[in-house]
Amino acid sequence: MNIRTGITLIAVLAAMTVPAALAQSAGADIYKTKCQMCHGASGMAESGAGKAMKVKPASDPDLKKMSEVQMVDAVRNGMGKMQPYKDKLTDAQIKSSVTYFRTFVK
Repeated sequence: MNIRTGITLIAVLAAMTVPAALAQSAGADIYKTKCQMCHGASGMAESGAGKAMKVKPASDPDLKKMSEVQMVDAVRNGMGKMQPYKDKLTDAQIKSSVTYFRTFVK
């Protein structure tokens, strides 16, 4: 590999990483303002509201089985005691918050 090819490869990899990092950051910000009060800082429903409403933690097997599409739908339309966010967040905001939440599900 010559230097020009190496520099091009680094530039391409950097360009791919920046949007992913920005999306992660946006998802984290939305999660903190809209979700964390019930789902907790680490998705484990350790907050007072989460415990009171019996919110399932991210480690729950039922949550782990949910696909991204199912989670987006749950946030958009509500699920159980969770209110729908379709009129409060854009589809992109919902998707980015779900993407962030899914980092806890592993």
